[in-house]
Amino acid sequence: MTVELGYSTVLTLEGNEFMTTIDLPALEVEADDWMTDGACKGLTHLFFPTAAERPQARERREDAAEAICAGCCVRDQCMDFARENHEYGFWGGESEDERHAAGYRLIAPIGVRARAS
Repeated sequence: MTVELGYSTVLTLEGNEFMTTIDLPALEVEADDWMTDGACKGLTHLFFPTAAERPQARERREDAAEAICAGCCVRDQCMDFARENHEYGFWGGESEDERHAAGYRLIAPIGVRARAS
């Protein structure tokens, strides 16, 4: 899969619009085959927190993610991937905290994990 990277910025100054575009080279991304079979495909909002997410909201979000993972045919591969790659978010039915408790540390821990380490 090839992903085109780049962005545009529009600046308005005294009624005139100026646009700058930065094009970056195409990036070749090799997704593991199991990722295309995940039950979570298209549900990113359930598996990764929003900024300043409250604990109660996190619990509800992770409960919903767990329910999706429970019936997923690639749950084990997903969990292994997250553990091996020190991923953030909810992967393979496991939260960051659960991976941390199982001995799989995040590269740059934040929040409670950072204070407890």
